[in-house]
Amino acid sequence: MKKIALLLVAALLCSLGAAAQDKPIIKVETQGVQLVFKVGDNGRLYQSYLGKRLTHEADLKHLPKGTEAYITHGMEDYFESALEVEHSDHNSSTELKYVSHEVTTQADGATLTTITLADDVYPTSVKLRFAAYADQDIIVESTEITNGEKKPVVLRQYASSMLHMRRSHYYLTEYSGDWANEVNMSQTELNFGKKVLDSKLGSRASMFMPSFFQVALDAPATETTGDVLVGTLAWTGNYRFCLEVDQHNALRVVSGINPYFSAYTLKAGEKFTTPDFIFTLSDAGRGKAARNFHTWARNYRLKDGNGNRMTLLNNWEATYFDFNEEKLVNLMDDAVKLGVDLFLLDDGWFGNKYPRSSDHQGLGDWQETEGKLPHKVGYLCQKAKEKGVKFGIWIEPEMVNPKSELYENHKDWVIHLPNRKEYYFRNQLVLDLSNPKVQDHVFGVVDRLLTDYPEIAFFKWDCNSPITNIYSPYLKEQQTHLYVDYVRGLYKVLDRIKAKYPNVPMMLCSGGSGRIDYEALRYFTEFWPSDNTDPVERLYIQWGYSNVYPVKAQCAHVTTWNRGADIKFRMDVASMGKMGLDIKCTDMKPEEVEFCHDAVMNYNRMKPVILDGDQYRLVSPYEGNHASTMFVSPDKAKAVVFAFDVNPRYAERTYPVKLQGLDPNREYRVKETNLRGDKYWFNGRTYSGDYLMTVGLELFSNRRGLTSHVIELE
Repeated sequence: MKKIALLLVAALLCSLGAAAQDKPIIKVETQGVQLVFKVGDNGRLYQSYLGKRLTHEADLKHLPKGTEAYITHGMEDYFESALEVEHSDHNSSTELKYVSHEVTTQADGATLTTITLADDVYPTSVKLRFAAYADQDIIVESTEITNGEKKPVVLRQYASSMLHMRRSHYYLTEYSGDWANEVNMSQTELNFGKKVLDSKLGSRASMFMPSFFQVALDAPATETTGDVLVGTLAWTGNYRFCLEVDQHNALRVVSGINPYFSAYTLKAGEKFTTPDFIFTLSDAGRGKAARNFHTWARNYRLKDGNGNRMTLLNNWEATYFDFNEEKLVNLMDDAVKLGVDLFLLDDGWFGNKYPRSSDHQGLGDWQETEGKLPHKVGYLCQKAKEKGVKFGIWIEPEMVNPKSELYENHKDWVIHLPNRKEYYFRNQLVLDLSNPKVQDHVFGVVDRLLTDYPEIAFFKWDCNSPITNIYSPYLKEQQTHLYVDYVRGLYKVLDRIKAKYPNVPMMLCSGGSGRIDYEALRYFTEFWPSDNTDPVERLYIQWGYSNVYPVKAQCAHVTTWNRGADIKFRMDVASMGKMGLDIKCTDMKPEEVEFCHDAVMNYNRMKPVILDGDQYRLVSPYEGNHASTMFVSPDKAKAVVFAFDVNPRYAERTYPVKLQGLDPNREYRVKETNLRGDKYWFNGRTYSGDYLMTVGLELFSNRRGLTSHVIELE
């Protein structure tokens, strides 16, 4: 009898242990952020917590169950779902239950947590993946959906991520605009209902709004205070962020590919992997969140993120389409005078039947125009080498002008409606990258140039048109696959280029900033933030993008836009990014050319701090007539501070600016560089880091006009 009782107790303990094991607490955590999941009595997965990392493990059991982690369409929820699957019997309900989870280490050192969920009626399974980067407080989330049915199913919604929060208030900051007017910052309080940030532009998806957002929790955040969630989607196509507040004032954030005209059919056994949703949660304002992204990107995502960046001279604003070999070789002499590393030949060098004399023709015909370049690109590479500079070239291989040989010979390669009049954006159409033959063609543009001219050291890859005339001759009956398969086709091309030419740097351009995201930046070393190079406007534009992207990835060029700004102001603004120039020496006075050369040399000296240091945004241009940003080396031994007066008011009062990120116990010598005119009265003095961060420096003046200063701290 006693033996039977002991067996019963043992069986009970085993069953309790099994039950506890069946309902685990799953943690995704970094040094400062924690995302906690629990399994409910119904077998479903719930997000129990998202916030600052809790220091006591035992407290996790006290957390509430929370909200279902990856809500599906067709069940009892009344709000935005993360997944909608139309099964082969046309039933659109899916109920996901916890199956298992595992924790592994990725090749890059991130901790990967994979949670497997499955429907017990239909053989549909979902894997939620969370890669946690401990030191940067970054979490990268994606989803894998598998069709286990014997017939095809249709994915109608397939989010990368669903996050839940319950706070008293939510303040959304978005960054919208248009060509030459990008990333205008605006803030809105979220109340009951939906706010959707999305794109339906296809190839140029970020033209009106980049694919990132910020949500301050409880109260509006500043650069240094407040809880703020920052998220972005790594997808070079249509995206959608849906932020919805329910009747309990709980917020859900659903992020992923825009399901607009993108229902995706999965055959039996096929899997669909969503793009990465990348987020951080800062408890010290926007600045900390931005630095989390910057450091993570340089170390793990941006191509050659810890490598060097070349300064360059572009010919575009000097010549536009009107150039020949002689003009270009003379401009290479300007590159030498200015001290830059590379000369970049922009648009207009190709086409023979339809020479590229404007943006109306020639696009797609990637042979050198005989009348402009009789000795071809190889001659320019050789001349650049003789002058001691490298050579780069512009391409736009995904696009075609109707007035081109490519269009005449391969109209079936072009995205266009077969029974409608074609609509042109910038006089061009988009090639159908869902078609493998088109992928071969686009890869061939780069491959031919680098095979014939291996001296090419840089590509500017442009993309000037969104997808219009939405129809793929290749996909035929699966037209709703076009938006997704176009992007996948682009990645296939870029993977081939990266495999064969891994060390060639490329600029990601799209009529300005129409295409910027962290999946594209696996292949590109930098991006073009805007065609607007007015230095005053660039203060706002570069500030906006720095919320998610490091300045190392932001091209900043000196041009003739805004001649009211002197050459110093323009050079100083460009020094806060990956510097380039698009200007003619003959348009400047000799002393201005000399100043530019010296500023480039100064930039090269400061570049390790600016491009690889921590960025602290001290004074926002949105807050008045001044702006200031500083960069601090990782070891805190050096810093560079930029300060700008933008038409301050007469007799305006100015106050000291408190610096950030320094070592309070070190002494720093203040030295102004890029000098042209007046210099600070405190130039050459020494201060403690504590003084500089507590008392600050008088960086601004009320002198009318545009003035700028650059300070080095050592």
